[in-house]
This record gives sequence, C-alpha cells and structure tokens, in this order.
Amino acid sequence: MAFAGKVWKLLVGIKDGLSLLFLLLFFSLLFGLLSARPSPAQVRDGALLLDLSGVVVEEKSVVDPLQVFMSGQQPVTEHTAREVVHALEEAATDERINSVVLDLSRFIGGGHVHMQAIAEAIDVVRKAEKPVFTYAMGYADDGLMLASHASEVWLNPLGGAVVAGPGGSRLYFGELLQNLDINARVYKVGTYKSAVEPYILDGMSAEARENAESLLGALWEEWQANVKKARPDLDIDRVTKNTVEWVEASQGDLAKAALEAGLVDKLGTYEEFGERVAEVAGEDTFNEEPGAFAHTELGPWLADKPFDSEGDAIGVVTIAGVIVDGMEGPGTAGGERIAGLLNDALDDDLKALVVRVDSPGGSVLGSEEIRLAILRHKAKGIPIVVSMANVAASGGYWVSTPADRIFAEPETVTGSIGIFAVIPTFERAAAEWGVNGDGVRTTPLSGQPDLVDGFTPEVDAILQSSIEDGYADFLSRVSEARNLTTAQVDAIGQGRVWDGGTARQIGLVDQYGDIDEALAYAAEKAGLADGEWHANYLASGPDQYDTLLRGLLGGESEAKAPKQGDMFAMVASRQQGLLRQAHQDLELLLGTKGMQAYCLECPVSPNAELAAEPRKGWLASMLASFAR
Repeated sequence: MAFAGKVWKLLVGIKDGLSLLFLLLFFSLLFGLLSARPSPAQVRDGALLLDLSGVVVEEKSVVDPLQVFMSGQQPVTEHTAREVVHALEEAATDERINSVVLDLSRFIGGGHVHMQAIAEAIDVVRKAEKPVFTYAMGYADDGLMLASHASEVWLNPLGGAVVAGPGGSRLYFGELLQNLDINARVYKVGTYKSAVEPYILDGMSAEARENAESLLGALWEEWQANVKKARPDLDIDRVTKNTVEWVEASQGDLAKAALEAGLVDKLGTYEEFGERVAEVAGEDTFNEEPGAFAHTELGPWLADKPFDSEGDAIGVVTIAGVIVDGMEGPGTAGGERIAGLLNDALDDDLKALVVRVDSPGGSVLGSEEIRLAILRHKAKGIPIVVSMANVAASGGYWVSTPADRIFAEPETVTGSIGIFAVIPTFERAAAEWGVNGDGVRTTPLSGQPDLVDGFTPEVDAILQSSIEDGYADFLSRVSEARNLTTAQVDAIGQGRVWDGGTARQIGLVDQYGDIDEALAYAAEKAGLADGEWHANYLASGPDQYDTLLRGLLGGESEAKAPKQGDMFAMVASRQQGLLRQAHQDLELLLGTKGMQAYCLECPVSPNAELAAEPRKGWLASMLASFAR
C-alpha cells in the first residue's frame, strides 16, 4: 500500500510538472506573439531601411517546424513584392521619411517582374526628390537592376559586381539512366515540351535550344533596356562581352572594376556608407554604433501604412509556386487548398476576381481543380481578370483560361501549352541482377502497371492516349478562352514557351500591365470608381502564427541569408544551385505525380523548389493517370 502511495505521488508530481511546463510554454508563446508584432510606434523620422535579406516572392511560404528542427537550419527570410512596393510608394509621400536605404548585403534575388515592380517604386521615391541608397558586398543581376535605379550605389571594397545574364546549363541524365538500366518511360505531347528531355537525352534537342535562345534572348534584352535607361553611363557591353579584359584592367580588383564600369558609384565599408546616409537621414540617437543612422524598418512601416480596406471588395487569389494536388502552400500552389479558398469566397460579396499567377505549372488535376473553382465565380457574373507575374506557363496558363482579360509584363514567361508524364521502370536492371517476371495474364492489363517486369505495349498505348487526350483538353480550353481555333492554338502550343511581348502578339495575352492595372481594370468592369473598392487577398501568405514561428526560429528578423562573399563564394553558391536542380529533376522522375503541365524552361524564384507532395505509391499514381 505504501508503494502504491509513492507511485501515485510520483504520477501527480509528473502531472504538475508537465502542467507547469505547458503553462510556461503558453505564456512564452503569447509574449512572443505580442512582442513579435511590429508597432506603428516604432516609426521614426529619417530613412526607410529595407533590409532585403533573403528573397522577394509573390507569396510567402509556410514554415514546416518539423523540417526546420530536423534540418537545423533557419528558414530564409521572404519579402512579398507587393509589400516592398507598397512601402516604397508610401515613403515617397510621407514627410517623416527623407530617404530610402536598400541593404542588399544578404539579398538572394527574385523574379524579373518583381524586380521591375520594385525598381519602378524606387523611381517614384526619387521623383519625390528623396535619395535612395543601396549597399552590398556583391551585386548580381537582380541586385543590379534595383541598384541601377538608386541615387547612390555603394559596394564594399572587398566585393564585386557581376552581370551574368539569364541562362546556363542543366543536367541531363539520359546516359546515366541507361547505364543504371532504368527505363524512363516518357509520355508527352508537344515538340517543344522539353521537360522530359533530361531523362532521355544527353543534351538539349534542337527544338528546345531554339525555344530557349528565343526566350532568354528576349529576357536579356528587357533586362539591359531597363538598366541602361536607369543608368545610361553604365558600360554593359564592356562588362558582358569583354569580361576578362575588363577585370584585368583593374588587376583583378572586382570592386574597382565595377566602379570604373559604372556598375556602382562608391566603394566603402558599411560604416562609411552609414555615415553618408546619416548626412541625409540624421544621426541615430538610439544607437551609438559607428555608421548608425536614423531609420524605420519595414515591419513597423507596414504596420503604420496598412493596405486600403475601404469600399467594395475585389477578390485576389494567388497561385504561386508549383501546382500540386492537395493542401500544400502557401508558396506552393496546392490545388485543393486554392480551390477551397475560392469556394469559401463564393459567399463573399466580391465585385470582381483577380487571379494572380506566378507558377510554372505542375499537376494537371490540380490545375483543373483550380480552374473549375474560378469558373464558379465567373458563373456569378462578376469580371474575372488574370494578372501574370514572373511565370504563368503550362499549368499556370491552364488556370488562366477562365479570364475575361489577361494582363502580363513583357518579361513574363508564359505559354508552354503541353502535357507529359514520366514513369521509371526497372526491368533491365532487374534482369541484370537475375530477377525476371513471369506469370499468366487473362487480359493485357492483368498485373499492370508492373514496376519490375515493365509495361505491356497496351499499357504504353493507353498512357500515351491519356496524355494526348489531356493535350486536346488543354487546346480546347485555350481555344475557347482566346477565341482561336484549336489548330491555331496547336501551332503556338506544342510546349513552346513565350516571353510576354511575343505572347501578346500571338494572342495568349491581352495587354501589358501589373497587378495594380489588372485590379483597376476589374474595378472598371465592375462599375466601381476610384476610392470605391479595395483588394481583398484570399488568405494570401502565412497567418500570424506562422509569422510568430518564423520569429521564434529567427526567420523574420534575426535569421539572415548569408552575406554575399567573393567570386569563389558565388561559384560555391552556383554549385549548390546545380545540386538543388538535380534533386528537383530526380524528384520529378521518381515522385510519381501523375500527368504534368509543367514548364522546365521557365525561370523560377531563387527559393523555389519542386514541391514534394506526400508520396503516394506509384501504383496509386498510375491508377490516377488511368482514371483521368
């Protein structure tokens, strides 16, 4: 009896200890939530400091705490282009802000359209006669586009600036898979649908090369035109066409070479940079560290300058990232999740719907689920407008077909009208190891699909027919939406990718314009005058608990992307990018995601990775393909 009493006391003690622990955790989280939220009271006279550590995205991704804890790495900071642009435009008209500072020391990059939008907002600040300063250890293409619009561009004397231009190589696994006796079974429609080529070839096909040269050439011309207009004295030809001569003229000093070519204006440490900014912004009375200047950070500024919420609501649904089946996202376009957002909004009194697309496509079934949800809003008789960001290709174009009008930028990548699927089988590898399949079939489909023994000709034919049917569906949707014949769509389809300028000429896009112009058009069609409406983003971005988690993990404030290093560090970074690309390609091969409307050639945001949906058995995925 005494022993039982001791056990009972032990259990009660454990219970009380756990209760106390959970209470402490609860109040710690509550305190973190309240203290992590930026306050308008933190706004001060001086400069608006935009520390663009990390990446600029269309939609912030959610943080998976388990993945973070398992990896031991903090999430990379993300900034939505919409918030950065809004912050800059508000700074142009607020008397408390006398200058803007862009700290690009840890800036990784963002899409071309996002960079263009931020650059235009910088121009707005400068037209208000407020100087804009930028600082970095190293500048690459995206950072240089932003810096070219600034009043003063500063570079660390040990840093450098490099203009690489779009493009590069990717990995091809055709010979490797043959050597491993893996049969990558490819089912596709589209002469230019090159997403499957890495699994069957050792290099680009002539058609893929032709398409890539045309697309990347157009994007490169747009980048140069933008930068040259902002900085006419910049000698881009010398930097890009005579690179070795340009660097050797400065005895290998990349910072000095950047200064002489006009890529930057001044060389100096961050302390020297801060002292220069303080001449305009004023001294920081709260911080006595060298180089400190009076400033307001992005979080408090946005808290003080919320987005307009007056008037009738125009809904905005964001389709950002690879389109997958299921509830993934934000940051990944989970078809079920986005369709759910749209279905929930059917009861809202939305006067119009703007579909913001920044996706290279992905799952056909996920794309169709989103398209049908958009059509439910269209059935209510409200205007449907699509606004394309950096990429709206393949499945990203599929979801755009319900639009009454499509807006895009000249730098937008779109098209890629095509369908494919890749399924690996291992009959050759099995035979090499002495494993052979044998049995009795009552029909050609008995025991199929067979991972080890391979597919029968009938299965191959059925799968290819399913892909061709999917392509026919794609053509018919585009044909109906764009008032073109299916033959005309097929001629500009075949998986070919187009820049926004060409897409407008061939009828895939209606007009140039950003998200604001798309919203204004939707409001006009809904009969709403200026000041009578606001944009209502449908659950766009992480909620407050995700923001708290980022803060607790250091993702929002303390966790920074690594500072830019020298040229050797940039080479190492490129190597890491190549490894990530290889991982993505193999995930696409082995992930068994069913039919794909995905654009391989499309540039993606620096933080974008191929979405890894919960792994279904490959038999289930095959059956999904049959069921289509």
